[in-house]
Amino acid sequence: MSQTVEHGVTENVVILGTGPAGLTAAIYAARANLSPLCVEGIQPGGQLTITSEVENFPGFPNGVLGPDLMTEFRKQAERFGTRFKQGDVQKVNLTEKPFTLTLADGSTVKTKTLIIATGASAKLMGLEREKKMMGRGVSACATCDGFFFRGQDIAVVGGGDTAMEEATFLTRFAKSVTVIHRRDTLRASKVMQEKAFKNPKIKFIWDSAVHEIIGEQEVSALKIINLKTQAISDLSVTGLFVAIGHQPNTALFKGQLSMNEAEYLDVEPGTTRTKIPGVYAAGDVADPIYRQAITAAGTGCMAAIDAERYLESEHGAH
Repeated sequence: MSQTVEHGVTENVVILGTGPAGLTAAIYAARANLSPLCVEGIQPGGQLTITSEVENFPGFPNGVLGPDLMTEFRKQAERFGTRFKQGDVQKVNLTEKPFTLTLADGSTVKTKTLIIATGASAKLMGLEREKKMMGRGVSACATCDGFFFRGQDIAVVGGGDTAMEEATFLTRFAKSVTVIHRRDTLRASKVMQEKAFKNPKIKFIWDSAVHEIIGEQEVSALKIINLKTQAISDLSVTGLFVAIGHQPNTALFKGQLSMNEAEYLDVEPGTTRTKIPGVYAAGDVADPIYRQAITAAGTGCMAAIDAERYLESEHGAH
C-alpha cells in the first residue's frame, strides 16, 4: 500500500527503487527505527518482476517466481514500518542538505540520507525499426514474451550470461533458437555456455550482427551481416530477443555523482558510499560485474547500515 508523506518533514532515509537492493535497504533501515520512505519508480519490484523462475536465491530449494520473491521482500519491509510512495523522481539536488527530490507530479521530498537503488535497464541495438517492432516480434525479456513464440523459429542477440539464459529459457517454447553473436566465442560463464551448447534446439551464428529487421506488422525475418566478410544473409524468424547487456539507471545523477565510463555509480571500495556524504548506491546501479539479486540485496543491507552510521555520527541518536 502507498502511504502518505507529511509535507515539510525531512525524512531520515529515502530509498529510490524497490528491487532486491532497495527493499533490503528498507528492511534494515526500518529495523533501525529510521522509518524509511521508498520511492517506487516506474518498475516497482525491479527486474525480478519480469523474471519467471529464480533458482539461485538462497532459501528456496525448489526455486521461486521473481514477482513472488519481490512481494515477500516488500511485505517484510512494510512489516517493520517502511513507507512507500508511488512516483518517478525527475530531479535531485544533492548540492545542499537536506537533499531534495522532485517527482513527476511536482511534489518534493527532503531527506537527510539517500540510498540509490534504481537498478539497470536492458540495452537495445539501436536499429531503426527495433523500437517500432517492440511487442510485434522484438522483445528484451524472454520470460515476459517467450510464451507467445510457441513452436516458432526465433533469434537471440548477445553472448553473455543473459543471452544464454534467455536462449535456454526460450527453448521451452520455440521450435528453434538461433544465437547471433558479434564474436566467435561467448562471454557467458562456462556453466551457461555448456548448457546452451548441449541444447539441440540452440544454433549459433558467429561474428555477426543483426543488420535489419524485416516485417511490417510483425517480424518475419532478419538480415544478418557477417562482421568479418560484410556478407549479408537472411534468417527466417518470427521473434528477436535482444540480450546485449544493461544500462544503469543513473542519468538523474549526472553532474552530481561520480560514475565510470559505463555510467555505473562510483562507490568507495568495500562500502556503498558515493563521493557525497549521506548518499549511497546499492545494487545494479553500482555493480557492472555480478548483477545478481543476492549481491544487490547484500549491498542494500550495506547501504542501510552505512546510512544509519552516518545519521548517528551527524545527528546523534536518530
